[in-house]
Amino acid sequence: MSGTPRGTDAPRASGAPFDWDAPPAAPDPGARQRPAPDLPWAQARRTARRSGGHPLPTLDLDLSDALGHALAQPLVARTDLPPFDTSAMDGWAVAGPGPWRLHGRLLAGQSPTGPLADGTAVRIATGAQLPPGATAVLRREHGAVERREDGEGGALLHDRAPHPAAPGRDVRPRGQECRHGEPLLPAGTSVTPSVLGLAAATGYDRLTVHRRPTVELLLLGDELLESGPPRDGLVRDALGPLLLPWLDACGARVIGRRMVKDDLGLLRDALRHSPADVVVTTGGTAAGPVDFLHQALTEVGARLLVDSVAVRPGHPMLLAELEPAPGTPARRVVGLPGNPLAAVAGAATLAVPLLRALGGHADGSPRRVPTAAELPGHPRDTRLLPVRLTEQGAHPLAFDGPAMLRGLALADALAVVPPGGLPAAVPVELLAVPGR
Repeated sequence: MSGTPRGTDAPRASGAPFDWDAPPAAPDPGARQRPAPDLPWAQARRTARRSGGHPLPTLDLDLSDALGHALAQPLVARTDLPPFDTSAMDGWAVAGPGPWRLHGRLLAGQSPTGPLADGTAVRIATGAQLPPGATAVLRREHGAVERREDGEGGALLHDRAPHPAAPGRDVRPRGQECRHGEPLLPAGTSVTPSVLGLAAATGYDRLTVHRRPTVELLLLGDELLESGPPRDGLVRDALGPLLLPWLDACGARVIGRRMVKDDLGLLRDALRHSPADVVVTTGGTAAGPVDFLHQALTEVGARLLVDSVAVRPGHPMLLAELEPAPGTPARRVVGLPGNPLAAVAGAATLAVPLLRALGGHADGSPRRVPTAAELPGHPRDTRLLPVRLTEQGAHPLAFDGPAMLRGLALADALAVVPPGGLPAAVPVELLAVPGR
């Protein structure tokens, strides 16, 4: 963890020792004014979503490259599904009432050689195209084949099912799932493996999607280790391994991860020269002696959109817009607290809505479940609480402090607990947690 509140807000020069006894510096009249602090949690999320503005430009990608993007156009069926009548079971395709004279077989991928006359049947495999004239499929376990010895040769198929083979039984009719030209999925749908499967089934080789927003992760602090156990006052970076795959799963393309020492100049330059659409920082959002993020944002001409949110943990989070270079789109900065669970709360509040808006992903309906027990809240602020989900609903988990990850590792979701908490057996909104 890094950037946790560490005392007064008196600024100091980059690299200079901090004077703990110095009084707070007077406000700079020319400095940019911050928005009112402690923005309500729901309003902060809406602000982050609106900050995404119009989604990023579109791309035409092969199906193999479209995973994680959002559809920029509706997915429309390019064929009927199934494209022809198919057998839903292994057995026999039959025409009319039985018994039936048997003729040949049909496997998946084969085309029928001709129509099936009344009183005849053909052995058929699951997924094979039904021949014209077939009225039903008799399952293999329901058929009995009689070898004929009357000189006519061949064999007769008898129906041993509990009920006669009604027309259409065990047949997947053409267009059962969709018809050619039918809208299947709206624009803004996230491209999941299931979406790729549907697109392929209906004839797509490429999809038109929105570009994924690029993200650079800046891990701020002198106290961070990249390997080994904590030692000598240093702690392991937990947020790099946690945030990188989560941001990727939210539709971002992470293009960089850097550790930045507690130095105003280094941070200012990292913000100014980052090529990413969104810079995500950890730590430095409060008013401690080495929390330089606000000052660095001021020096690069950023405009604060959110500066502190009424949520626990994680209230000293921020969202800013960087002044774009001529002819380039605006870039954003999401400042997350340095404590791990607080950073997760900040990402769920600001980073996830922003990234999904930039990537063109549609808003989903809030997920709600009943509370299985009382969920403790904060007296004034919204609380994001790790919970386990059972048949009874959401149960609170222990180890839910801002610097802890143990509860989050066991959690199925974050419960959005309003000020004052919630009793048992009432609905609560849930947010996804990393990896769930």
